[in-house]
Amino acid sequence: MADPPTRTLIACATPSATEQSPQDCVAVGLGAHPAARLLPHHTPDDLPSHKKLSTKFFPALLKYWRARSGASQLDLALAADVSSRHISFLETGRASPSGSMLLRIMAALAVPAREQNQALVAAGFAPRFLEADLDKIDPAIDAALERMMHSHAPYPLTVMNASYDILRCNQSAKTIFSQFVAEPERLNAPLNLFDLVFDPGLARMFIQNWTGVAQNMVHRLHCEARLGRENVALWTLLERVLAYPGVPGSWRDPDFSLVQTPINYLGLQNDTYTLEFSMVVTKFLAAEQIMLDELRIESYFAVNEATRVACNALALAAAGGGSQG
Repeated sequence: MADPPTRTLIACATPSATEQSPQDCVAVGLGAHPAARLLPHHTPDDLPSHKKLSTKFFPALLKYWRARSGASQLDLALAADVSSRHISFLETGRASPSGSMLLRIMAALAVPAREQNQALVAAGFAPRFLEADLDKIDPAIDAALERMMHSHAPYPLTVMNASYDILRCNQSAKTIFSQFVAEPERLNAPLNLFDLVFDPGLARMFIQNWTGVAQNMVHRLHCEARLGRENVALWTLLERVLAYPGVPGSWRDPDFSLVQTPINYLGLQNDTYTLEFSMVVTKFLAAEQIMLDELRIESYFAVNEATRVACNALALAAAGGGSQG
């Protein structure tokens, strides 16, 4: 329900913010690519050279992502196992990367899969990373998600996309959150995490530390929207969130002095229950699909015995073994 900083399964440096986004550097031609997507056993180097697009946009993208990471040309060269001279030539357009080198450089800079596709298109290659719905992911990954949701009971676990739409959740999330919304019938419709927290008709009035939770969420959304300036969904979500009643006007300007922590806290209270959770968001590492790369798994953990007992009681009641009080 809150929005703690995302943790990857292997830690990597968080890039610093810059004034430009990659979409500012590449103003045209980097939307959805018409070329057929590559099959898993293909690489960008397999494409015939006469099918490659103009490479004039790639140097701007490379400079942007290197600057955002805070790496020097030498730092990047060492990380990607190329010479610093070649990095310089790539940034000035005097040299063009092979597909495999481009992917190695992008990986060294921790560039997300969607933006790696943009870099591939900018350099004249077809996109590498597929974009599929959650119901079309690898069955083994799907089974892992289902097991995570089941094993995390009696505590909530939600699965969200990059726009914070809740795609899946375990039964514990449904049971617990239904106790803390003003209009429970609205839980039957598709939900977005930000609407759940900011909408007065949903959970807002039950969140004890709403100001802190909401401010941190808005801060993160500002950062993500500025990074992906062509992401209409994030900008639309930000405008919708800021338009909710009672949201301070000062939140329209990002406050980069806010410190993000690996774990955030959420307090929920109604006439019957007072629950306190810590929350952690995890992501898949080295995902070969954009959906998986952008997927967020938010896990809630009881921070005291009262919350543990209440969650167990609610789970028992939901299973038909008692009343919810």
